[in-house]
Amino acid sequence: MVRTFAGEDSVAAHSGDAVLSAAVALDGQGPSIARARHAAAAFLTRMRSEHGVAVSRRAVEVTQLVVSELVTNAQKYAFGPIVMDLRIAGHLVEVQVWDSDPVLPVARAADVGRVGQHGLEIVMALCQSLEITREPVGKRITARLALTDDPSGGPGGW
Repeated sequence: MVRTFAGEDSVAAHSGDAVLSAAVALDGQGPSIARARHAAAAFLTRMRSEHGVAVSRRAVEVTQLVVSELVTNAQKYAFGPIVMDLRIAGHLVEVQVWDSDPVLPVARAADVGRVGQHGLEIVMALCQSLEITREPVGKRITARLALTDDPSGGPGGW
């Protein structure tokens, strides 16, 4: 099944063979961050309601925060398009953000006096795993987050 949603961003959702995913193309300007956050929340809500995937309210909120941090950095440091892929993988949601900047981000040493530039540290603290890979063009950051607050897979407060 493929769904395409109209709008400035292209969004497609696929389900089959236990792979549930969506892709969002962003122009990397202005409201891209809000669009990405909205798309992530809509994807997880749709997975819960249409496919019976256990997703907690906290998982939606944490996913939106991670998406916000990753897309903000892509918009700030890479000029041009951004592609966000979302995928359900077992009891995790996988968030991938691609941008055209080949420079890989590096977490900075803790500094209580530093204002800003804590995005990667926040993402690392919230995720079960984080991968950063250089692509033939640009880079891809993959964050994996728990879908529930309950390790047994229950909805955990939704």
